[in-house]
Amino acid sequence: MQAERNDMSKLYGALRHLGQVATVIGLIIGFPAQAAEKLVLAFGDSLTAGYGLKPNESFPAQLQAALRKDGVQVRVHNAGVSGDTTAQGKARLNWVLRSFPRSPDLAIVELGGNDMLRGIDPAQTRANLNAILADLKRRKIKVLLAGMLAAPNMGSAYRAKFDPIYPALAKQYDARLYPFFMKGVAGNRTLQLKDNIHPTAQGVAVVVRNIMPMVKGLL
Repeated sequence: MQAERNDMSKLYGALRHLGQVATVIGLIIGFPAQAAEKLVLAFGDSLTAGYGLKPNESFPAQLQAALRKDGVQVRVHNAGVSGDTTAQGKARLNWVLRSFPRSPDLAIVELGGNDMLRGIDPAQTRANLNAILADLKRRKIKVLLAGMLAAPNMGSAYRAKFDPIYPALAKQYDARLYPFFMKGVAGNRTLQLKDNIHPTAQGVAVVVRNIMPMVKGLL
């Protein structure tokens, strides 16, 4: 009987050892891969949200797919809200950031288009973006600022005040600037929905292809 107990004790000891080995192997193989996954916050308006598109056709979804295809372990969170102005973005930033278990490795800030379309005073747009970038800098989150350009019909006076907002703030906060989010898409009706404002899935693919090198560099 004692011999049987000794044998069982040895067996349990061996099993515990195997369990410890399995745990170590799991730590080596599994956990670092999860820890290495980068978190990107795509924070913007309808251009980010994917207005008129399927979920997998949105900017965050296509960017994530393209980065992963390139070997970057990343999750791109879609925090775009259609219709958002810079004021509304500023109001919800803290709530969005608090929803994550940790700080994002990169925030892509794409706001201001709705301010421009509504003719909001560029001084207000600048103040709101300033507050957003200041908050992200305080939290030590890298920022890629996606610029916007005023439409020609807004007039030269408005454009002279609006367009310089993005390069000035990027310089002030040491953020990377992607000068015009809709580069290669704006004005090309084959890449835009019928409203001639929002990109099609193919238009988003152009945006992703253009912005990818900068995003990869920051990650």
